[in-house]
Amino acid sequence: MADTNAMADIRGLNISKLARGFADELLVMKKLVNVTKTKNREIRWYKKTAGFLDSVDTSGITASQIANTSFKARPFVVEQSWTRTSSYVKKFMVESPLISLEDIKDSDVNILATNVRDLVRAVGYQVDISIYDAITDDSDRQTGASTQDGWDDTATGNPILDLLTMAQAIRSYGYDPKGAVVLMNSIEHKHLINYLISVKGSSVPYTASKLVESGVLMELLGFKIVVSEIATTDEVTMFTKDACTWYQFEPIQTAIIDEPGIGKKVRVWEEGIAVVTDPKAIYKLTDTITG
Repeated sequence: MADTNAMADIRGLNISKLARGFADELLVMKKLVNVTKTKNREIRWYKKTAGFLDSVDTSGITASQIANTSFKARPFVVEQSWTRTSSYVKKFMVESPLISLEDIKDSDVNILATNVRDLVRAVGYQVDISIYDAITDDSDRQTGASTQDGWDDTATGNPILDLLTMAQAIRSYGYDPKGAVVLMNSIEHKHLINYLISVKGSSVPYTASKLVESGVLMELLGFKIVVSEIATTDEVTMFTKDACTWYQFEPIQTAIIDEPGIGKKVRVWEEGIAVVTDPKAIYKLTDTITG
């Protein structure tokens, strides 16, 4: 059974001075979107109408009047439109139980440092989930099913065609998909690599040397492949960096709360909100796994 901070067994002489976590998940979502500081808890932002400006169809005239202007005629009037929206920052906060001075002083495990690290990661993980949920929300997003029976069907599935379809759909609304993020679960990543090597016989594409810093596992067709267990399996999401902004009201903070003669608590918090300003710069591919 795992030890908590008050158990005597944790002070065993043969365990590591540093408690190392297993299979640490990368926290990458804030690195993949715009981050903007805000001084207000209420965020007022404007969602621009996607696509290219054009004239409005009239009776008997459906071609663009921009491209069919008669000599000496007045230009056709068009204008951009925005939708005003308000969002409110969320607070993410957690703290440890009271850790006794005795455990802090003589435990082989660095209880205080380990709690700081893991509580920070706990808050960061929830922030990541919040950003992911905002990006993959179905409101106004482009979406479509994968080719035939999905990525795990090597006979009919075609991940490369699916990526190109997603990019083409984003481009059709006037956004440049070059360098877009393709976010997927490790299950979809497994089938993608299998398709590239076993089905098509291709070599594995460039693998980023700074995985921890960038969160980008590899680049394929000019897209940044990012793998995270936060991502839901049976779907893959492509988005440009400008599609979403993390409005940071308060960056992640830590505090050690001291109870003199008794012990200490660790408290961690962060405040912000993820806002999708360009939903058409996002494409969610569904049905990537059969069954």
